[in-house]
Order: sequence, then structure tokens, then C-alpha cells
Amino acid sequence: MNDCLFCKIAAGAIPSTKVYEDDKCLAFMDIGPVVQGHALVIPKEHFANLSEATDEVAAHLICIARKIAVAQTKALGAAGFNVITNQGAVAGQTVGHLHFHVIPQFEGNAHKWNWEARPYGDLSEAAALAEKIKSAL
Repeated sequence: MNDCLFCKIAAGAIPSTKVYEDDKCLAFMDIGPVVQGHALVIPKEHFANLSEATDEVAAHLICIARKIAVAQTKALGAAGFNVITNQGAVAGQTVGHLHFHVIPQFEGNAHKWNWEARPYGDLSEAAALAEKIKSAL
């Protein structure tokens, strides 16, 4: 796509600090990291989000994201990591090209997500939602 930032990075038209590259994907350092060492893993082919990607591409990206996360742990002394993708503006997606954030976490300064667990009032709610999800599979 001509106007896609990540397609331009994948094509080499915009410079990036590469961590990994193969024929299907590219991993590079995020220019606005949550913590130092934050990397992105993208497919070279344009997919707007995870729902649009093929199973083959999605599987390859998560395998590479895992490799990057393990390398961050070893090389940077990270105590853990997050691997996430956002789909849609409501979920925080700001670049319309599928990408996984691979974020190392360190003792004492780990980024905390604004995640507040809200249990179901009644487990029948969860069961009803599960049935809806199953029917859409």
C-alpha cells in the first residue's frame, strides 16, 4: 500500500532499526517505546489487522515475536515480556498495518497495563457469551 507507514518500512523506503528480517516479516525497534527494548514485528505483506491475516502469516509472526521476546530476556536482562496486538482504533491501533508489540519488562519499572478485572455477576453470563462466540467459529 502506497500510503502505509509500515509497508514503507518493510520496503526499505523509510529507515528502521532492524532486529530481525526474513522473506515474510520484519522486526524493528519501536520509535516510541513503552520501555527501552520495545520492538515491533510486522508482515511484509499488507494486512490491516490480525483478522485480515492468513493463518500462515499470523502463525509466523507470533513465532518470530516469541523469538524476539526470548532474545530480549537474554540480551537485556528482562524479567518478563508482553506480546500484544491492537485491532481497531477502539483497541488502540494507530497504524493500519498488522503488528505485534514485543515489550520487555524489568523488575522495578515494568509498565503496568490499565487492566481492571471485572468478574461476571453470574457465570451464566459467561456461558451465554461463550455460546455466541462458539456459534461464530
